[in-house]
Amino acid sequence: MKPLHTLLILGLLILFGCNSDSDDTIESTNITMAFSHYWNDTPISNSEFNSLNYTNAHGELLSIERLRYLISDVTLTKPDGQTILLEGYNLIDVTNQTGLSYTPVDQITTGTYTNVSFVFGLVNEKNTDGAYTDLNVASWNVPMMLGGGYHYMQLDGKFINSNNEAQGYNFHAIRAADNPGANPSFPQDTFFRVNLGAITVGTNENINVAMHIEKWFKNPNTWDLNLYNQMLMPNSAAQILMYENGQNVFTLKDIN
Repeated sequence: MKPLHTLLILGLLILFGCNSDSDDTIESTNITMAFSHYWNDTPISNSEFNSLNYTNAHGELLSIERLRYLISDVTLTKPDGQTILLEGYNLIDVTNQTGLSYTPVDQITTGTYTNVSFVFGLVNEKNTDGAYTDLNVASWNVPMMLGGGYHYMQLDGKFINSNNEAQGYNFHAIRAADNPGANPSFPQDTFFRVNLGAITVGTNENINVAMHIEKWFKNPNTWDLNLYNQMLMPNSAAQILMYENGQNVFTLKDIN
């Protein structure tokens, strides 16, 4: 009887052990970040470009002719504080309707995360001149006299200036540089991390991110296009103002 009793116990252990393993199965998935664009909560696309449709917080009537920007280093934070970095970057070109969704190569486990974030632009150690072939082809480079590397954003259009004339503007965000030339210096970092908040990730989740374009001109600095319209790349003070205004530009729209 003892051998039979022992076999029965072993059988039960194997059975419950297998059931426990199946309950603990961890599911992995890709996430996709989809980017949409708004002006004062009104959705916009390239079909509204090239017309003087928008009024900024300073009261200037303006158009958008080109909008493209770079995001990188999507990061998810677990409840225990550990982070998962999804290496890579994505160039979003609203004018040409490319890069509006981005799926990092690496998968993550499904479940709840206390934060999902990304970097607007590139962190300094990855912002290396000529390092990315596709960005070189896209003419995304920054001149070496300003430190090289790559743009963070190009927002271009026209506005009605204080003389009631149409004038071009180039709202280009890069790494802030002083002393343009062979040895530029960098007063402060102007890339920034966008924290979108807590999410629950299921299978093949879409994380929908909204850019509120009007906020680039609004808070905390009310942007006067008559003062800051062109030649902003070598103007470190203007770059720092852009950095400050960019902190509230992106929000998490929804997840589906």
